[in-house]
Amino acid sequence: QVQLAESGGDSVEPGGSLRLSCVISGYTSVIGWFRQAPTKAREGVATIHLSSGTTWYADPVKGRFTISRDGAENTVYLRMNELKPGDTAMYYCAASRRTMTASRGLLPGMYDDWGQGTQVTVSS
Repeated sequence: QVQLAESGGDSVEPGGSLRLSCVISGYTSVIGWFRQAPTKAREGVATIHLSSGTTWYADPVKGRFTISRDGAENTVYLRMNELKPGDTAMYYCAASRRTMTASRGLLPGMYDDWGQGTQVTVSS
Protein backbone atom coordinates (compact mmCIF):
# COMPACT_ATOMS: atom_id res chain seq x y z
CA GLN A 1 0.00 0.00 0.00
CA VAL A 2 1.21 3.48 -0.90
CA GLN A 3 0.88 6.31 1.60
CA LEU A 4 0.34 9.83 0.32
CA ALA A 5 0.41 13.17 2.10
CA GLU A 6 -0.81 16.37 0.47
CA SER A 7 -0.02 19.91 1.52
CA GLY A 8 -0.04 23.43 0.16
CA GLY A 9 -3.74 24.23 0.05
CA ASP A 10 -4.77 27.76 1.00
CA SER A 11 -7.23 30.56 0.35
CA VAL A 12 -6.26 32.86 -2.52
CA GLU A 13 -7.86 35.56 -4.63
CA PRO A 14 -8.81 34.96 -8.26
CA GLY A 15 -5.75 35.14 -10.48
CA GLY A 16 -3.48 33.90 -7.72
CA SER A 17 -1.19 30.87 -7.64
CA LEU A 18 -0.56 27.90 -5.39
CA ARG A 19 1.71 24.88 -5.42
CA LEU A 20 0.41 21.65 -3.94
CA SER A 21 2.75 18.88 -2.83
CA CYS A 22 2.18 15.13 -2.57
CA VAL A 23 4.79 13.16 -0.66
CA ILE A 24 4.84 9.49 -1.62
CA SER A 25 5.80 6.54 0.61
CA GLY A 26 5.98 3.21 -1.21
CA TYR A 27 6.21 2.07 -4.80
CA THR A 28 3.88 3.34 -7.48
CA SER A 29 4.06 4.18 -11.16
CA VAL A 30 1.45 6.88 -11.65
CA ILE A 31 0.33 9.80 -9.51
CA GLY A 32 -2.84 11.74 -10.21
CA TRP A 33 -4.27 14.91 -8.75
CA PHE A 34 -8.03 15.02 -8.31
CA ARG A 35 -10.44 17.51 -6.84
CA GLN A 36 -13.90 17.44 -5.36
CA ALA A 37 -16.13 20.43 -4.71
CA PRO A 38 -19.18 20.23 -2.43
CA THR A 39 -22.10 18.41 -4.10
CA LYS A 40 -19.93 17.50 -7.10
CA ALA A 41 -18.27 14.28 -8.16
CA ARG A 42 -14.53 13.81 -7.81
CA GLU A 43 -12.78 14.75 -11.04
CA GLY A 44 -9.33 14.24 -12.45
CA VAL A 45 -7.09 17.30 -12.77
CA ALA A 46 -3.65 16.08 -13.85
CA THR A 47 -1.66 12.85 -13.98
CA ILE A 48 2.02 12.01 -14.28
CA HIS A 49 3.79 8.77 -15.08
CA LEU A 50 6.72 8.81 -12.69
CA SER A 51 9.34 7.07 -14.82
CA SER A 52 8.58 8.56 -18.24
CA GLY A 53 7.32 11.95 -17.11
CA THR A 54 4.29 11.66 -19.40
CA THR A 55 1.51 13.96 -18.24
CA TRP A 56 -2.19 14.36 -18.89
CA TYR A 57 -4.43 17.29 -18.00
CA ALA A 58 -8.14 17.89 -17.76
CA ASP A 59 -9.36 20.49 -20.24
CA PRO A 60 -10.42 23.07 -17.61
CA VAL A 61 -6.86 23.33 -16.26
CA LYS A 62 -4.77 23.03 -19.42
CA GLY A 63 -2.39 25.94 -19.73
CA ARG A 64 -2.89 26.94 -16.07
CA PHE A 65 -1.82 23.89 -14.03
CA THR A 66 1.46 21.98 -14.24
CA ILE A 67 2.18 18.60 -12.69
CA SER A 68 5.80 17.64 -12.03
CA ARG A 69 7.86 15.23 -9.97
CA ASP A 70 10.99 15.33 -7.86
CA GLY A 71 12.35 11.81 -7.70
CA ALA A 72 14.92 12.60 -5.06
CA GLU A 73 12.22 13.81 -2.68
CA ASN A 74 9.53 11.32 -3.71
CA THR A 75 7.25 14.26 -4.25
CA VAL A 76 4.80 15.23 -6.97
CA TYR A 77 3.79 18.85 -7.32
CA LEU A 78 0.79 20.59 -8.81
CA ARG A 79 1.52 24.18 -9.74
CA MET A 80 -1.72 26.11 -10.17
CA ASN A 81 -1.71 29.53 -11.85
CA GLU A 82 -4.52 31.91 -12.81
CA LEU A 83 -6.78 30.38 -10.22
CA LYS A 84 -10.53 30.85 -10.61
CA PRO A 85 -13.42 30.50 -8.16
CA GLY A 86 -14.38 27.35 -10.03
CA ASP A 87 -11.09 25.77 -8.91
CA THR A 88 -12.30 25.80 -5.30
CA ALA A 89 -12.29 22.21 -4.03
CA MET A 90 -10.58 19.65 -1.86
CA TYR A 91 -7.57 18.42 -3.80
CA TYR A 92 -6.35 14.85 -3.47
CA CYS A 93 -3.38 12.98 -4.84
CA ALA A 94 -3.72 9.30 -5.66
CA ALA A 95 -1.44 6.44 -6.69
CA SER A 96 -1.84 3.69 -9.25
CA ARG A 97 0.28 0.84 -10.58
CA ARG A 98 -2.01 0.21 -13.56
CA THR A 99 -1.12 0.85 -17.17
CA MET A 100 -2.39 4.30 -17.98
CA THR A 101 -3.49 6.04 -21.12
CA ALA A 102 -4.83 9.53 -21.70
CA SER A 103 -8.40 8.27 -21.42
CA ARG A 104 -7.79 6.29 -18.20
CA GLY A 105 -5.35 8.53 -16.36
CA LEU A 106 -7.94 11.00 -15.11
CA LEU A 107 -10.48 8.42 -13.91
CA PRO A 108 -10.69 8.11 -10.09
CA GLY A 109 -11.53 4.41 -10.36
CA MET A 110 -8.09 3.68 -11.80
CA TYR A 111 -6.38 4.64 -8.54
CA ASP A 112 -5.89 2.47 -5.48
CA ASP A 113 -4.41 4.68 -2.78
CA TRP A 114 -5.47 8.18 -1.78
CA GLY A 115 -4.25 10.95 0.45
CA GLN A 116 -6.41 12.88 2.91
CA GLY A 117 -6.68 15.99 0.76
CA THR A 118 -5.79 19.67 1.01
CA GLN A 119 -8.33 22.49 0.66
CA VAL A 120 -8.02 25.15 -2.05
CA THR A 121 -10.37 28.13 -1.88
CA VAL A 122 -10.39 30.83 -4.54
CA SER A 123 -12.43 33.85 -3.53
CA SER A 124 -12.29 37.63 -3.50
